[in-house]
Amino acid sequence: MNLNLYGKTAVVTGASKGIGLAVAKALVGEGVNVVTGSRKISPELAELAASAAVHPVEVDLVEPDGPARLIEAAVTAFAGLDILVNNVGAVRPRTGGFLAVTDEEWTTSLTVNLLSAVRTTRAALPHLLGRGAGSIITISSVNAHLPDPLVIDYSAAKSALSNFSKSISKEFGAQGIRVNAISPGPVSTDLWLGTEGMAATLSRTGDRPAEEIAAEVASGSVTNRFTRPDEIAALVLLLASDRAGNVTGADLTIDGGLTTTI
Repeated sequence: MNLNLYGKTAVVTGASKGIGLAVAKALVGEGVNVVTGSRKISPELAELAASAAVHPVEVDLVEPDGPARLIEAAVTAFAGLDILVNNVGAVRPRTGGFLAVTDEEWTTSLTVNLLSAVRTTRAALPHLLGRGAGSIITISSVNAHLPDPLVIDYSAAKSALSNFSKSISKEFGAQGIRVNAISPGPVSTDLWLGTEGMAATLSRTGDRPAEEIAAEVASGSVTNRFTRPDEIAALVLLLASDRAGNVTGADLTIDGGLTTTI
């Protein structure tokens, strides 16, 4: 299927690894010029940039001016913008419970998981509007709809993020800008499976191996596995393309059947 993405320009945040890196690779495979934003350029991202139309930008998107600098770099590099993928996110399990979560931790979580996307979208929209068309895809989480006290601040931030995406879709849809969200369940990335990921952190606070915790989490899905980053990237491609030309304001869940409600 021709997605008609060749020659377009995309910005992908949090693209040094995991979902963001998979999205960047998928977009490159469709002939898209990709500008990535991340605090560090990982070896995997550097390798991709050496062989494709990828322009990595080292930027901290938690800083208030970071998102605007990233968008400016993209427009300078490729003379415009067509697609924005908001992917930056971070989570830390709150094993001490709600009362142990400080104001600073709440502020950090809301800044990383919500404000970074708000600021990047705000910086990108004038350029998308200038072309009269564009697609914004935001990576949210099933925790936006399945609140969990273990990740209470993350859940709240992702719920706000999904709400933000829907609101923006209503304001700019008539001007050719489509805005959608993707809500994954657990994904086989460092966020869950890395040495500082959720499973390892929970293992250190309990008496079970990280592998056992990860397997238990996977068993919560009817597919009995984590979602792969490339599966999320495939959804991003569809939403970015004109094959989904009348899809806006949607929030697509990809969680292997973890969510059991309608």
